Amino acid sequence: MIKRLLIANRGEIAVRIIRTCREMGIETVAVYSAADKDSLHTLLADRKVCIGPPSSAQSYLFPSSIIMAAIHTKCDAVHPGVGFLSENPAFARLVRESGLLFIGPDPEVIALLGDKVQARKTAGRFGLPVTPGTENPVSNLDEARHAARTLGFPIIIKAAAGGGGKGMRVARAESDLEENFRVARAESEANFGDPRVFIETYLENPRHVELQILASSLGTKAGEVAVLGERDCSVQKNHQKLIEESPSPGVSPEMREAMQTGAIPMFRDLGYSGAGTIEFLVSGDQFYFMEVNARVQVEHPVSEFITGVDIIREQILACTEGRLEMDPGAVNPSGWAIECRINALTPGRVSELRVPGGPGVRFDSFLYTGCTVPPHYDALVGKLIVYARDRPAGLGKMERALQELRIEGIKTNILQQLWIIREPRFRSGLFGTAYYETIAKEAENA
Repeated sequence: MIKRLLIANRGEIAVRIIRTCREMGIETVAVYSAADKDSLHTLLADRKVCIGPPSSAQSYLFPSSIIMAAIHTKCDAVHPGVGFLSENPAFARLVRESGLLFIGPDPEVIALLGDKVQARKTAGRFGLPVTPGTENPVSNLDEARHAARTLGFPIIIKAAAGGGGKGMRVARAESDLEENFRVARAESEANFGDPRVFIETYLENPRHVELQILASSLGTKAGEVAVLGERDCSVQKNHQKLIEESPSPGVSPEMREAMQTGAIPMFRDLGYSGAGTIEFLVSGDQFYFMEVNARVQVEHPVSEFITGVDIIREQILACTEGRLEMDPGAVNPSGWAIECRINALTPGRVSELRVPGGPGVRFDSFLYTGCTVPPHYDALVGKLIVYARDRPAGLGKMERALQELRIEGIKTNILQQLWIIREPRFRSGLFGTAYYETIAKEAENA
């Protein structure tokens, strides 16, 4: 067992990792920028190290500062969290070359899955259907026009090194192809340092469904792969997830089995270690591979509620001791879990925080009364998760919990989330990724 772990991240995910490490008897080191000097993760960790100014590029995205902090504090391992450098193969390689354990898959696996074009080819080898699209990146507008005409409009242009909804643009006709192609490439270059894009057929209003994976490629447990059910992430604004739930209202037992049948051997063959997510688009009775996130996901608590598994604990054990503590064959998801992402609409000081409670209610956050939400980072400030026996009970519990949650001093999307939870089409379960855009337009025109 490792003794000390550095968390190369901030916010609620850093707090989440610290809590599990403390239960495991692992000391933690928090890194922070000048803007996060008094953030909750720095107060909870055993040690803390400032790694730079507020700019992410000079702090949380600056590998050498993070590695130096880990070596200086005599850490055994580095946990990348989510976002920032969590899916950067060069960072994972640097961690290992520095004599530290990386809490994630091998750099080569991250590189393979991080390239969306190569990931599509890998998924196809394991019999997973992929959305019709280009086999290779599209390098210029003429190639984009040819691909779009071959596939037929509408099409979606995606960053080959993308993720998190960035570098994605939809073209519905040839007249808007050039602008969307240009913007997608520019966003990809700005966010990932890689301008490559590819093109797929755009599916109108599909469901976004993902499987939570835990795997070990080391020791006597090598080749073990566990699937902790699926999550539905179809409620999105500008490709950014707002609400996740498990199980998905739109996945049949037969589809669930088919997804797992392709996913398990794929992760086993890749020699995958730790937590990961394989994502699909579901249109009618057909599902299509979209991508793999080679890290823990923001919405992992949803899967924890329905399975009783501590995903962070299993991730650490898989990557440090080569074992899963859980039995992959004994996973039996039950009940219903729903997560609402709480985003800050303005930065500022939190003057009051009131957190909901009661059975089956969980609030993962870095907020506390008196803390400051800086303007430099992602808007996510907390995740409200509930668990109940079925979806109607879960919706009722989430509505009550959102009404109890109070964050004063900054503006948040709590009322927006409450509006969605009460909205009839959401409550029916009959919706796809176009849902939020549709109801927002209707509200504007009302």
